[in-house]
Amino acid sequence: MGDQDWTDVGNINEVPRLGARTVKTPRGDVALFRTADDEIFALRDRCPHKSGPLSQGIVHGRSVTCPLHNWVISLESGEAMGADKGCTPKIPVRVENGRISIKYQPMSLQAAE
Repeated sequence: MGDQDWTDVGNINEVPRLGARTVKTPRGDVALFRTADDEIFALRDRCPHKSGPLSQGIVHGRSVTCPLHNWVISLESGEAMGADKGCTPKIPVRVENGRISIKYQPMSLQAAE
């Protein structure tokens, strides 16, 4: 896998600290999260509980709290924390020279162009 597998999705400054931004992809919306320490994480923008929009949740530490039912989701793993069980897919993300790129696999078996 080379650099062609990565998709540039914007500048780190487009994601607010302790906030999120969504990116539309062929596999659905991806939420980009930025911590207070400027770490960037990417998860599918759906809580594993009732598909709440994680991008509208509150970022704290390396977690986000879903706005629907207050489930706390780890930004590092996508796993629900505490007594809650479930996981939202984590998307590979990297930041180089202030630019954010994500990697996602196509859902279908269509050949890449």
